[in-house]
Amino acid sequence: MNEILNAVISVEFALLILVIILLKSSIKFVPQNRAYVIERFGKFNKSIEAGLNFLVPFIDVVAYDRSLKEQAVDVPGQSAITRDNISLIVDGVLYFRVLDPYKASYGVDDYVFAVIQLSQTTMRSEIGKMELDKTFEERDSLNTNIVAAINDAAAPWGVQVLRYEIKDIVPPQSVMEAMERQMKAEREKRAQVLESEGDRQAAINVAEGQKQAQVLAAEAEKLEQILKAEGEAKAIMQVAVAQAEALETVGNVAKTEQGQKAIQLDLATKAIGAKEAIAKESSIVLLPDNATDASSMVAQAMSIIGTMNKS
Repeated sequence: MNEILNAVISVEFALLILVIILLKSSIKFVPQNRAYVIERFGKFNKSIEAGLNFLVPFIDVVAYDRSLKEQAVDVPGQSAITRDNISLIVDGVLYFRVLDPYKASYGVDDYVFAVIQLSQTTMRSEIGKMELDKTFEERDSLNTNIVAAINDAAAPWGVQVLRYEIKDIVPPQSVMEAMERQMKAEREKRAQVLESEGDRQAAINVAEGQKQAQVLAAEAEKLEQILKAEGEAKAIMQVAVAQAEALETVGNVAKTEQGQKAIQLDLATKAIGAKEAIAKESSIVLLPDNATDASSMVAQAMSIIGTMNKS
């Protein structure tokens, strides 16, 4: 009885183990950004992606495990010849990802190796179309052309090249020395050009300063002459106005009796003074008969003033 029970327990235990094995082989959990290529009886059946998937135990087999993430591989340095026959050593970095797990598994034996080799041959071909100077100046264009050429060739492999970046371009030592001499000559040329431009600008600035100084001096002199002329004109006008006002005042006073007497006194005084001056200058003085009479001279002057007042 115990033997039968032990046999039953052993069978049940074996069945449990078999069920566990079947479940384990039939259930597949695929990680994110990965794809499993499933073969059935050695033939491609399907591709399963991230999540829970069920397989037929002992019949479906995971033949390939492909990553769908972007991958970066180093492209080793290699020799390339430019259009002007300069040998260069060029290396780079290639960025790509798998788009079709089926093509990446059955379209090529090792897609990573194939893409690296294709990038090297494409890079040599593209550099052969350029001269040495252009390889340094047009890296972006060179990278773009390499990516386009690789994608055209790698389409049957289910691989998409995203970017290709040239890390370093190393020309021969003799070429590097020649380039250094050329760069030094260019720097010296630019320095001389900048120095001459500085001298030229300085001379222009000095000439402009002198010109502006002369213009300002001429304008200042002109303004000074104008102000001086205006001042003299105003002075003349003020003198004339003062003389006119004085004459007007004298004329108004001369119309009065007191003014007439003052004028008579002034004329007599001036007449006597004039005679004295003449007597000092000459020892002989000729006078009219009545010239010695001051009253007669005053009378003559008053008659003249009277005539003027009437007119």
